Order: sequence, then C-alpha cells, then structure tokens
Amino acid sequence: MIQTVILRNLITNDDFTRKVIPFLRKDYFEGSHRIVFDKILEFVGKYNKLPTPESLNVELDESFLNDQQFSDAAGVVQEISTPAENPDSEWLLEHTEKWCQDRAIHLAIMKSISIIDGKDPEMTKNALPELLSEALSVGFDTNVGHDYLANGEQRYEFYHQVEDKIPFDLDRFNEITKGGLPKKTLNIALAGTGVGKSLFMCHVAGSVLAQGKNALYITMEMAEEKIAERIDANLMNVAIDQLGNLSKEMFTSKVKNISDKYQGQLLIKEYPTGNAHVGHFRALLKELKLKKNFIPD
Repeated sequence: MIQTVILRNLITNDDFTRKVIPFLRKDYFEGSHRIVFDKILEFVGKYNKLPTPESLNVELDESFLNDQQFSDAAGVVQEISTPAENPDSEWLLEHTEKWCQDRAIHLAIMKSISIIDGKDPEMTKNALPELLSEALSVGFDTNVGHDYLANGEQRYEFYHQVEDKIPFDLDRFNEITKGGLPKKTLNIALAGTGVGKSLFMCHVAGSVLAQGKNALYITMEMAEEKIAERIDANLMNVAIDQLGNLSKEMFTSKVKNISDKYQGQLLIKEYPTGNAHVGHFRALLKELKLKKNFIPD
C-alpha cells in the first residue's frame, strides 16, 4: 500500500519528489513497483520533471520485459494514475522516511544472513556491524542550505548559543580560543621541525583525560609507546629521561593514581606513515564504539 502511495506522489507531487527522490533506492521497492520506480527515476533524472502515466507506459513498452512483467508494471502505472485524495505533506514525508528505514533494516538483515551462511563472496562477517549501522542511520535530510534572508532569526540564535568547549589547562590558550576547543571542529597545531608539536598534543591529550573526558590520539609518526611515554611524563610530573629509572611498583602506583583520579579514557592508535586515511579513522571509531563502548569527546 505505502509503495503505491509513494509512487503515486512521485508522478503527481513535484515538491515531494524533489525532497525524497535522492533518498529512495531501487531495492527498497519490490516486484513490479521496483520496475515502475526505476522508470520514474530515469525520467526525472533525464528530463528534470515528473513523468506522466503515458510516458511511463511508453518507457515500459520499450523495455526488455517479458509479458508477465509488463502486465504487472502496467497495472501498477494504472493504479497510481487513479485520482486519489492528496495526503498531508508532513504525514507523507514521515511515513515515507519510516518505510525507507524499515526497508533498509530488512535488506541489511537479509544481507547479513547471506554473509553468515557464506553465500556472499564479497563480504565477510566483519562487515556486519557497518552494514547494520548504515541501515539504522537511514533518514531524510531535506535541508538544502542556509537562506541568508529567510533564516535571520536562526542566525541570531546561533550567535547567542553557548558552545560546549573543551578548555585547555593553559590560560593563554583559553584566552586566545575564548574558553577552549569547540567540539566537532578541526584544529591544527603548526610549528617547525623539532619545536614541540607532538609534545603539545600529548599535553592536550593528558589535560583532556584530566578533565574526565575521553580522548583518542591517532599517530602516524611516532609509536604508540612513545606517545604514551610523553603523556606519562606529563601526568606523572616526571622527566621523560627519568621514567626508566622508576621501579615497577612506583610506576604501577602512579598509573593507578591517575586511573583513580581521572574518570576519562585515553586511547592511542598508531598507523604507518602515509598509509591511513579518513576511512581507517571512521572504521576505528565504529570498532571502538562496538568493542569498548568508547566515544571520544
């Protein structure tokens, strides 16, 4: 039923079509509804306007369909051509989005079963978390950008909202950044060779941990142990060249004190120089969330 409602509005409701067609996938539909949707998608993509029932029938007639497929698809076209009361636009968008989510989850589950049974030659069981995660994230984002004139009030609210920042433990840096680093922002430390970029980042990682927050340190230059060594020196207040002189009992005691004192987590991950990209980082974040319930702040 919902497939028919969606297809009917795709050929009669231009506003609805523009909003949802980027998010609709052919495999969400079944049987003859999929054939008709494919023709609608091709028509809109080629002519940038909605197809008529007549144009759909011509497209079907020119397709390589057997008699049964053609008959069923033509029946769907006739059904969606029948005049019907237009549903509320908000209701229609909401139910179309929910249907897409349900279909995405259903397809992901069926794909997962195929992978588990060893019937998929291209994917292994390691792909299951990402497969299901992508299905669960399906949704409509109909925002096409910020309208400077129409969205003035939103802009005013943005200027006056209080940002959630992670402060430095260095007063001068807090002064420069007006309270610290806003979350979900890219911040770059630039300096010459040997000046202390890594020392600075290790210091920041230690200060984030000291605030009870979660930090993920990704290094593509130094070994994980070398990064941890610098953070040890920072949090233990011991010179780097003196760490090796600590007894095992004293070192273990200092680590325990840090663990008891701070509630956050600090993970260090090393990648070979020049071999990692954003795909590796995205996969790492998903893996940490699944295996360790770790989400960096």
